[in-house]
Amino acid sequence: MNKDIRDLHDALLDIIGFMSRPEPDHTLMADMAMPLERALLPLLVRIDRRGPLGVVELADMVGRDYTTVSRQVARLDELGLVVRRAGTRDKRVREAEVTELGREMADAIDRMRENIVAELMVDWSAAERRDLSRLMKRFAGDMNAWLYRRKNDDEE
Repeated sequence: MNKDIRDLHDALLDIIGFMSRPEPDHTLMADMAMPLERALLPLLVRIDRRGPLGVVELADMVGRDYTTVSRQVARLDELGLVVRRAGTRDKRVREAEVTELGREMADAIDRMRENIVAELMVDWSAAERRDLSRLMKRFAGDMNAWLYRRKNDDEE
């Protein structure tokens, strides 16, 4: 494997490992007025940022089984953080949309995560932070485009 690609892959594994660890989320949840189950955090944030979303689409985004995500979205609904309704494009699809309370919760999560990242990047220049953000967004966009093409190729 090319050294640059290997280094990128190793860095992504480290980032995913950090983001998947319970410690940062436990810190977040301890400071929240209404603590959430850890598995619900990424779902709430995704629905807030990209919603309304159907369960299958959301499950695909987070790499989980749709039956698990369906139960978790039902839990978010019970907590009043999302509402489920008929889809805007396809009425057969039930979409989740964040409520005002859910948006407040997602904003609180964002603020706490911003504090963690600010602490991690305290010695970074503004230009370094901008460069990393720009390149990560480009890479994520390329990954999503690749997945979209593969999915369409498989359906044909």
